Amino acid sequence: MIFEDEKIRFLLLGLAVFLTIASMIGFALSKKVKSESQIATVKNLNARIIAWWVMCWVCVFAMAFHTLGTVLLFTVISFFALRECITLIPTRRGDHEVLFWCFFILLPIQYILIGLGWNALFTVFIPVSAFILIPTRIAIAGDAEHFMERTAKIQWGVMVAVYLISYVPALLLLDIENFQQNNISLILFLLIVVQLSDVLQYIFGKLFGKHKIAPLISPNKTVEGFIGGILSAIVIAMTLSWLTPFNWWQTGMIAFVLTLAGFMGGLCMSAIKRDQGVKDFGVLIKGHGGMMDRIDSLCFSAPLFFHIIYYFA
Repeated sequence: MIFEDEKIRFLLLGLAVFLTIASMIGFALSKKVKSESQIATVKNLNARIIAWWVMCWVCVFAMAFHTLGTVLLFTVISFFALRECITLIPTRRGDHEVLFWCFFILLPIQYILIGLGWNALFTVFIPVSAFILIPTRIAIAGDAEHFMERTAKIQWGVMVAVYLISYVPALLLLDIENFQQNNISLILFLLIVVQLSDVLQYIFGKLFGKHKIAPLISPNKTVEGFIGGILSAIVIAMTLSWLTPFNWWQTGMIAFVLTLAGFMGGLCMSAIKRDQGVKDFGVLIKGHGGMMDRIDSLCFSAPLFFHIIYYFA
């Protein structure tokens, strides 16, 4: 169980202290600011902090039930993320049944395979079955207009929102030699490092950002934010190496790969939003946008982390 390890309990206590301090700072700022722009900024900040409280403790509660709770949590996450992806793209009547398959057949089967511990099958189920079934069902519907475009968009949504994210709970399947920690610690490490990297890149960008990386795709991403956020996340990751089967310098190298992949994931998801002319994928999480806005960096980093553990541990 997640609460049986003293170090993990200490880590969760530290997280609670950090969020409490952030909440106090947000409250103090709300009493000091005067201008409308400052009030709006602080209001958004406080909304984000409240959302972090909710997201963190929902994750902790789910992980307390180990495999079942974690798999159910990410099943729900994938459902809402897939809904946001599909909502952004125009669909036709001929797509409705294949979308039903995506939400209520492909998605649950993917997580059932993880829950049953079928390691090999979960890694190939969606890439093979979705690639075959989605275009076939659209073709059977008899609507060939924009066939390639519609098929690719739906397949992309399933791959990103379901397949890639499912690698997070799949970390529980790994049997790691000489690693006495509960595999839940691997999920905690991944979530903390990748999400903190996002937050720190944002903070460093706001404080020191001058040179934009991709101004037409993601105006808030700067070189200074990118470097400061990733280096800070690597340092934090090295202090959390005890959550992994690696030593501190190996953990630092892994953190670099994860944070770089997370940046790529966020950038690609921003490109999708710009293409569709929207700011966020949705409004599910106040202050953060939609579910996909919050997990975009995990989409690219989770599979890499899984395979790094699988092949090197």
